[in-house]
Amino acid sequence: MRTREEWEEIELNNLAPYAQKSKDSKGRCFEEPEHPYRSVYQRDRDRIIHSRAFRRLQYKTQVFVNHEGDHYRTRLTHTTEVAQVSRTLARTLKLNEDLAESVALAHDLGHPPFGHAGEWALDKLMEEHGGFEHNKQSLRIVDTLERRYPQFEGLNLSWEVREGLMKHKTERDESDGPVEGLQHSLSLEAQIADLGDEIAYNAHDIDDGLSSKYLTETELREVPLLKECFDEVKEQHGKELDSDYLGYYLVRVLINKLTTDAVNYTLSQIGKNNIKSVNDVRQFDRKLVTFSPEMDKKEKHLKQFLMANMYSNYQVEIMHEKANRILTELFHLFCRNPKILPPSTQSKINGIPKETIVCDYIAGMTDRFAINEYRRLCDLSEKI
Repeated sequence: MRTREEWEEIELNNLAPYAQKSKDSKGRCFEEPEHPYRSVYQRDRDRIIHSRAFRRLQYKTQVFVNHEGDHYRTRLTHTTEVAQVSRTLARTLKLNEDLAESVALAHDLGHPPFGHAGEWALDKLMEEHGGFEHNKQSLRIVDTLERRYPQFEGLNLSWEVREGLMKHKTERDESDGPVEGLQHSLSLEAQIADLGDEIAYNAHDIDDGLSSKYLTETELREVPLLKECFDEVKEQHGKELDSDYLGYYLVRVLINKLTTDAVNYTLSQIGKNNIKSVNDVRQFDRKLVTFSPEMDKKEKHLKQFLMANMYSNYQVEIMHEKANRILTELFHLFCRNPKILPPSTQSKINGIPKETIVCDYIAGMTDRFAINEYRRLCDLSEKI
């Protein structure tokens, strides 16, 4: 049997000096005995995977509402892809894969139903009560809302994973607020999870866009970065691929180009700035895990294209309007009459603003549960 101490020794001998080591974790909010054969971050990963919030991601929107098709990404498949990219980056850079994977697996636990449309709706509804932001909600879930242990609320994750959730940030996501003891910069592993999120959603949204016919091959070829990918696919196979294969290979080449650029540029920045330790990473005044300036420019152009042609598609906008109506109606109904909430949810209102409890309840819903609740409570023809 390989013990926890042996895992920690493997990390010391094999990871880069600026990698976050399990034995150097700042620990958990509530002290627990160490596990005999799992490191602190391996244990975090397993707690996240076994949580209810993680399972519910299967039925939460990424771009397409869950019932629109079986092959479109859900929030769960997106999370799995982010974890896969993060592990690849961490392994290649000789960083702590378990920490990077744990942050990646938990980064969207706080997302409400209906994707970003649901988040915008809840943020507006909670405007006078602190707002709503899914990164903060992810931390609230792992710290408070998950109930699996009689000794404490939440999952009692390590400081480093909680820090990664609190400060998770891509261009789509803004997060702020203190985590006790937070220094200037995130661990490289948490930075990897951020970049892995960007790489994953760029790639899979193109794949889903082609499958849904929201995007066309002709449009994609007008994007400089994607044109490079098309040319590389043709070069690899000596011909143009038909549509059954093209989307898959295009995404494959795109992910490879983005990750390779990130690895090479990150290593150059680590060397250029004489990063020798975790403390050096913490004290550095900007992110080290990034794309090169050339790739960053191309990637930003790609995001602008997706915003204009994918996320602003009229059918996506229709879904956003429906999502806003559903969540707004449910929020006002529950706040007006909390007695229609489940008894277990009603009981939490004691000492906590009802708006916060209602927001927690709605944010935890899956797409289909929110739709069914809306029908049950707002459609007079539906049985109660």
